[in-house]
Amino acid sequence: GPSWTRERTLVAVKPDGVQRRLVGDVIQRFERRGFTLVGMKMLQAPESVLAEHYQDLQRKPFYPALIRYMSSGPMVAMVWEGYNVVRASRAMIGHTDSAEAAPGTIRGDFSVHISRNVIHASDSVEGAQREIQLWFQSSELVSWADAAPHSSTHPA
Repeated sequence: GPSWTRERTLVAVKPDGVQRRLVGDVIQRFERRGFTLVGMKMLQAPESVLAEHYQDLQRKPFYPALIRYMSSGPMVAMVWEGYNVVRASRAMIGHTDSAEAAPGTIRGDFSVHISRNVIHASDSVEGAQREIQLWFQSSELVSWADAAPHSSTHPA
């Protein structure tokens, strides 16, 4: 049967997505899907964090341009929690290359070029754990119980 373990994933609206005011659209899609936002911050990404985040791409010819782009403006980093959120979020964001991204996906609807593809989402549960620790302190994340709607027996 399906896995019912609650996962967490890192989702980041890249500088082009922030500049184009797409943060609200991204949040709305994840909320409507039923996922819980447990952490969020806007920041100018430090190059040291970007270097660690993209360590597997350091030998690629586009790496210097990627680091320049990702540090070119503010980004919004978020941690979402839910059942199979890693796989579901990858499906929601669509193919890395906007030309291949299906309509209805975030990249299919908003991305203009492979180098300006609006959003990042972790590609595995292990990758998500590594990326969340890189971008967030544990004190910056709320537990799912704290983020859940309060029952009527507890004052808001």
